[in-house]
Amino acid sequence: MFSALHSNKSLQLVIGLGIGFFFGFLLQKGNVTEYDVIVGQLLFRDFTVVKIMVTAMVTGMVGVHILRELGLAQLHPKPGSLGMTLVGGLIFGVGFAVLGYCPGTIAAAVGQGKMDAAVGGLTGIIVGAGLYAHAFPYLSRTILPRGDFGAQTFPELLRVNPWVIIIPLSAALIGLLYWLERAGM
Repeated sequence: MFSALHSNKSLQLVIGLGIGFFFGFLLQKGNVTEYDVIVGQLLFRDFTVVKIMVTAMVTGMVGVHILRELGLAQLHPKPGSLGMTLVGGLIFGVGFAVLGYCPGTIAAAVGQGKMDAAVGGLTGIIVGAGLYAHAFPYLSRTILPRGDFGAQTFPELLRVNPWVIIIPLSAALIGLLYWLERAGM
């Protein structure tokens, strides 16, 4: 069933585009395309973004591993390092703090017709990608390889069954969601 999909790149693009539109629709319905919601999160006043992200993390983590156990999915983790995490976090954080959008919410806000996302966000993405591409040769020799941890998942790193991580982490994250709701955040 999935082998036909795996070999059909055009169909994969169409499905990806459809999922992207659906994701943007959900971001808009969740109000995370609103500047006040994003800034409220940064100021620890509105936890809508955390609630959406934690819900997505638990759903994705459990769903992917169920599909994996059923033989319907495979994990292909990318290599990582502390240097990559630092540079990526700085780029993401600066853009997020300056404009109040992340790349996903920029796309959703542009689709909603918000000019600040269309002008500032898209310009920021293009300029930021260009600057990163220009700096990549230097970064790849100096900062990015620092603290290399390879292409491992946490369960592989700890040499445990994935569910040993998934079950308590999901319970803790669901507990966080419950606490945020009860606290009115």
